[in-house]
Amino acid sequence: MAQSQGWVKRYCTAFCKGFFVAVPVAVTLLDRVACVARVEGTSMQPSLNPGGSRSPDVVLLNHWKVRNFEVQRGDIVSLVSPKNPQQKIIKRVIALEGDIIRTIGHKNRYVRVPRGHIWVEGDHHGHSFDSNSFGPVSLGLLHARATHILWPPARWQKLESVLPPERLPLLSEQDTLR
Repeated sequence: MAQSQGWVKRYCTAFCKGFFVAVPVAVTLLDRVACVARVEGTSMQPSLNPGGSRSPDVVLLNHWKVRNFEVQRGDIVSLVSPKNPQQKIIKRVIALEGDIIRTIGHKNRYVRVPRGHIWVEGDHHGHSFDSNSFGPVSLGLLHARATHILWPPARWQKLESVLPPERLPLLSEQDTLR
């Protein structure tokens, strides 16, 4: 009897030690390195959720890629909604700071993206709440960059940074420096 109690005590001690090491490591990885998220809605169709709500995509969000606010035109990013801080949205980066962009339905036909901001849009223009609604987004709201589709298995793929040719900036800050 004493021998079985000793085994239980050793097991509980080992479990607790492992638990108190594993939980902080897991939380740190999920908070600082990467996590997964389900993409809901139609704003990023056809890139994400081409089947609509019947088969939502699950994507890998890489926090490490945006830690220094290094994003490129065409990247699909997760960010805190400028209108609802409790909500995260996923959009494509269309323009970087200093770029002049032709908007789609924004109050101004042309916008120069201010320093420390980006212009984001959904791929499904008629069904997206994006910078055309709320303007340029502060880089401080960046959460992560979507790098891969993990679910459904038939759609496993790396997400490429592709900017539709019709959404290229009219003038970029690099053009003005030349």
